[in-house]
Amino acid sequence: MKVFRTIAETKAYLSEARGKGATIGFVPTMGALHQGHLSLFEAAKKDNDVVTASIFVNPIQFNNKEDLKKYPRTPREDIRKLEEAGCAMAFIPDVEEMYPEPVVDKYDFGYLDKVMEGKFRPGHFNGVAVVVRKLFEIINPDRAYFGLKDYQQLKIIETMTRELKLPVEIVACPTMREPDGLAMSSRNVRLTPEERIIAPAIYRVLSQIKEKTRKYSITELENWAVHQLNNYEELNVEYLEIVDAETLIRPGDWNDSESMVVCTAVHLGKVRLIDNLILF
Repeated sequence: MKVFRTIAETKAYLSEARGKGATIGFVPTMGALHQGHLSLFEAAKKDNDVVTASIFVNPIQFNNKEDLKKYPRTPREDIRKLEEAGCAMAFIPDVEEMYPEPVVDKYDFGYLDKVMEGKFRPGHFNGVAVVVRKLFEIINPDRAYFGLKDYQQLKIIETMTRELKLPVEIVACPTMREPDGLAMSSRNVRLTPEERIIAPAIYRVLSQIKEKTRKYSITELENWAVHQLNNYEELNVEYLEIVDAETLIRPGDWNDSESMVVCTAVHLGKVRLIDNLILF
């Protein structure tokens, strides 16, 4: 596997591959790779001739400096996992390579980036949009792969790609879970053994919401779910919302939308966990 630290090397390598008629699949990551990431590479390998990755902990999408500082970084292990996954090339830049000048780009996604994550993490999705667009311009992939776990992020990236008419297909891949239901996340390694036992309660409650869909009003179900999670002394729900799966607007009634998703962010100790589940 080729590992490049500069944009120029990366573009040169991929230009040569593209000149031979190869299709390019791309998985952008922030490292600390786990089975959830590796499932994206499996999908990319099936669809493309050359599979590429990036590892870059993007500082401008963190609105909490402590979260950025504590974000797990395991570069040697990541490179080994990428090689085993059949990745042909990894782009691993430093911050100066990606942002030689101060970032001034501003995106407006309307309602999409104002609710849920956008409400509690102001500026987060602008940082995501800036880095993803820049990576797309560097890699110029035919397809890019994202997990459904970061559901709102996926909708933001789909919208940006469509509105800017970027020539890349966005492929959404299922959330990978541990045997007990906990959504795989790089942040899970920060959970204490005691917290790790409690964490699957989030997915259990989301699954119960799906079972109870249409049996109660949306508000009643949201309130019930928040109460169930906050019953755990260690859990603190930041938000839990049932929204339209495309617009992320909260419907007033179950019949107001063709597809809905429940999204949540929950604090467990010092770790913030997010998860979601398509209801229908």
